[in-house]
Amino acid sequence: MSLSTKILLLNLAVLLLLTLLLWIVSLWKRDASIADQFWGVGFAIVAWVAAYLVDQIHSIDWAILGLVTIWGARLAGYLTWRKLGEGEDRRYAEMRRQHGGRFWWLSLFTVFMLQGVLIWFISLPVQATLWAANGNRIQWIDAVGIALCVFGISYETVADLQLTRFKAIAGNERKVMDQGLWRFSRHPNYFGDFCVWWGFYLVAASAGAAWSIASPLAMSLLLLRISGVSLLESTISDRRPEYDNYKRTTNAFFPWRPRMK
Repeated sequence: MSLSTKILLLNLAVLLLLTLLLWIVSLWKRDASIADQFWGVGFAIVAWVAAYLVDQIHSIDWAILGLVTIWGARLAGYLTWRKLGEGEDRRYAEMRRQHGGRFWWLSLFTVFMLQGVLIWFISLPVQATLWAANGNRIQWIDAVGIALCVFGISYETVADLQLTRFKAIAGNERKVMDQGLWRFSRHPNYFGDFCVWWGFYLVAASAGAAWSIASPLAMSLLLLRISGVSLLESTISDRRPEYDNYKRTTNAFFPWRPRMK
């Protein structure tokens, strides 16, 4: 069995086992939204499992391991802190309401194991970089990819901090955050994630894994059309009346100067 096959199979098995255990915890807590807190952690676990199986870790590998770990830990920590004192996220609560008594077992497949498979698939560029035997080479495309990752992590961190400070101000519960990075994009945190995973792909392509392009494309689809922008904006106008005006002047995803009202 090749090294790449061992890494892929072991990571898939680890993720499915961990999501199964997390599902059991969710039944006890009656809270399926704990799956979100595992999202970032799952990618870091995949990277370190792959690193454990390879014979030698080179400089580019250490860079990728560090970036994946920082990205995952930051996201998990932020989501855990944001959830303190809160109940189940409205998305999962609505799913629970729709499916009724079936939700407890449906959530195993539609929430937890699906997330495990998505983590495994989207992380293919990271896994491929780690199993590639390319020595200590750092080419220009690696530098661009690493810089894009650092930019993305920094960008989404600043965006989350700005939004947190805005929400902490009394009276802002139904107002729209349209300052700082949020002045140039309605979802700068998602744009940061987008940059991170295309950065990882550039490093993987440099290592000979250009075939893994479906992974950042899948992440982009999630961010733009499935669990990111589209899902959030389907209900946000009901909670924040000024949001429709904000949409008319501000790009949804890619940052750009605001349009005139």
